Amino acid sequence: MSDLRQVIVAGGGISGLSCALRLQQLGLPVTLLEASERPGGLAGSIEKDGCLFESGPQSFQGTSAIFDVIRQVGVETQLQTADPAAPRFVLQHGRLRKIPMSPPALLTSSLLGVGARWKVVSEPFRRSTPPDAEESVANFVRRKFGHEILEYLVAPFVSGVYAGDPEKLSLRAAFPTLEEWEREYGSVLRGAIKSRNPDGEREEPPPLCSFRQGVGALPQAIAAKLGENWRGGVTVAAVNRSGRVEEHRYEVRFTSKGREETIEAHAVVLATPAYTASHLIARISTQLAQALSGIAYAPVGVVAAGYNDSQFAVALEGFGFLVPRSEKLRILGTVWNSSLFPGRAPDGMAVITSFIGGATDTAVVEKPEQELATIVQQENARLLKISGEPVTSIVWRHPKALPQYNLGHGYIVEAIRDGERANPGLFFSGNYLEGPSLGKCVEQGTKTADAVRDYLRSSA
Repeated sequence: MSDLRQVIVAGGGISGLSCALRLQQLGLPVTLLEASERPGGLAGSIEKDGCLFESGPQSFQGTSAIFDVIRQVGVETQLQTADPAAPRFVLQHGRLRKIPMSPPALLTSSLLGVGARWKVVSEPFRRSTPPDAEESVANFVRRKFGHEILEYLVAPFVSGVYAGDPEKLSLRAAFPTLEEWEREYGSVLRGAIKSRNPDGEREEPPPLCSFRQGVGALPQAIAAKLGENWRGGVTVAAVNRSGRVEEHRYEVRFTSKGREETIEAHAVVLATPAYTASHLIARISTQLAQALSGIAYAPVGVVAAGYNDSQFAVALEGFGFLVPRSEKLRILGTVWNSSLFPGRAPDGMAVITSFIGGATDTAVVEKPEQELATIVQQENARLLKISGEPVTSIVWRHPKALPQYNLGHGYIVEAIRDGERANPGLFFSGNYLEGPSLGKCVEQGTKTADAVRDYLRSSA
């Protein structure tokens, strides 16, 4: 048995890593258990044939929380920042059209008709009230801006961020600020203007970042910083109460190198996917397990490929493109990796990565890897005028890639928080709670660690 003051973190994705790092920084004895030998969850970087491929997130927004972690683990010299002016494209009627990234550009863009542009211009002068019932992202956008904005701007964006279905995605859960602005100011754009800093200047969005060795460099560096507190190749089987109920101790059972072990702790953080956490705490609380199992996940296939520059008839200058579902293609979008960050491919080559599946096309990810690659490569070849087969490629299938912040998600999160309060010493952290981005996961993991510290202090 280990020291009862220690904290066990189950799950070595970015949420669990950030939580464990903060706990270590606070001087608390912590052990992180992860089933894979590699830290990072879906976030991983692989070199193949001289190309650098990403298995999950292709980049991340540089928030203050994530920059703090980068400095702590000493990888700031490896940081890369993309050009903030890199254009983004959307497919419209078979052609790639530049997405307007500012209000003036939106008003002059031929991507949208006159009626859609007028709805944007006039929105600050029209007061509206959100409905009392929870509203989907699709219904909100149609009500405020019309179907065209939904089809060519919002729905593709939702597919890119959540791999989600805007008809099911909850505005309140996924984009709470928009609902707050309409409720308080009667206008989303007026709310955005009122929310500017005291000088009235618009805050610049966080930069788009990666590392020379790819996004996977961050979880690798955090795991290295944790040292012996990081344990990979460990499969957690269950979390149970230990001792008397009023003592709030927990027993974590796991398997490491074929041997069963048990650790006892005063606090346990479950930073696994929600469906895994549901299984682990089933004996502690049936009600809490049911709440966790209520979170849906969307499958995503990732197909990365390296081509010779001479194979492209279209210049890859920008971030990449998104594909509306009305275009009747299978891919959700394609990132032009080597256009964003240097070192992704050898000289004379380019790397692109496409996503397929999501909540609106769940069955496609069940296809064999080679069939997924063929679908993606044929569609990219048609859109980007690519001749010939890729020089190198790699495919990942993630059956449960991203949690869906669907209608009712807020009530599920509330039930999970109620479960935490009912089981002192048991905490949850993950991309299903406050946002799926790496930055949100870092923030949430760090906040969870602070909550653990406060709990241990109060219970000492």
